[in-house]
Amino acid sequence: QVQLVESGGGLAQPGGSLRLSCAASGRILRLTNMAWYRQGPGKERELVASIDTSGRTTYVDSVQGRFTISRDNAKNTVTLQMNSLKPEDAAVYYCYQEALLYGGTYARTWGQGTQVTVSS
Repeated sequence: QVQLVESGGGLAQPGGSLRLSCAASGRILRLTNMAWYRQGPGKERELVASIDTSGRTTYVDSVQGRFTISRDNAKNTVTLQMNSLKPEDAAVYYCYQEALLYGGTYARTWGQGTQVTVSS
């Protein structure tokens, strides 16, 4: 099993920045794909950004150029740096990680979610 702990959400003003982090623990042999999703009020959950084992990243068009996803394999951590925040970025942000575990099983795990509020 894999446990994810998210941190870094909170309140930011429009144009401000926040940094989200998600640390994984458990019987992890290797983390593979990592991503951040978000779900705003009355909206479906959407993929915000992803990063694969080679470091290749993808972003939803609405955050391109403002958000940066990165990973630290040594610390089993994925981070989302969010700059130039807009009110429409407000949502609950969820970390998602895929991992190969000792014993050969593959785990897909969601974080508990962290609230991001963008308001003046």
